[in-house]
Amino acid sequence: MTHDNSKFRLVRFATAAAVLAAATALASCATRPDRVTTSSVSSNDYRTAHPITLAEVQHALDVPVGSGEGRLTTSLRDLIRGFAQDYTAISKSTISVALPSNAANAGATRAVSAEVRKVLIDAGVKSNRIVLTSYDPSAAEASAPIRLTFVAVTAITGDCGQWPTDLFGPTIRDNTNWENFGCATQQNLAAQIANPADLVGPRGMTPIDAQRRAEVISVYRSDGNPADF
Repeated sequence: MTHDNSKFRLVRFATAAAVLAAATALASCATRPDRVTTSSVSSNDYRTAHPITLAEVQHALDVPVGSGEGRLTTSLRDLIRGFAQDYTAISKSTISVALPSNAANAGATRAVSAEVRKVLIDAGVKSNRIVLTSYDPSAAEASAPIRLTFVAVTAITGDCGQWPTDLFGPTIRDNTNWENFGCATQQNLAAQIANPADLVGPRGMTPIDAQRRAEVISVYRSDGNPADF
């Protein structure tokens, strides 16, 4: 009987010790200042620090033209064609063709400008959306390019490369992201967005193909081969 009582007291003591240890652990967790709430977005999260926004941005292409050149090369025509395709995909504004007014190659750029306009029109740019202008180059003796520009709403982020604090300072002590963390990833993501309106909301659904749906249902009802779908 004495042996049973001793065993019972030992079990009670072990249980009390376990409860006390658990309570102590919980109390220490409650007083620790380095705990954060899970499944929440930190104030220094890269999506908050470097948000992707929509803004009107000027898109530009400089077409180099030598003083003795009177025609565009094949590579330059392809370059202008790609620029025009970008314009027709994302912009409805005018596209400016700016010629250098006081450059050493001013005569050559005027001769090539008609070909530039033709390449733009052939690529799908409406002729009434092309505006011919001029600009003063920074150095009159240098050969200045023909500058193509248009404005379009574009997905952008802020500039990267900001390092206002030491990486081995608060970020290490507080286990937080440094200021430049995630900036390049956000910029790459913004550059890949073909239609910036997709960031605002989903596109409308296209109507169903009733004929195709009827064919699929017919094959399904006849217990046909799934490959026929």
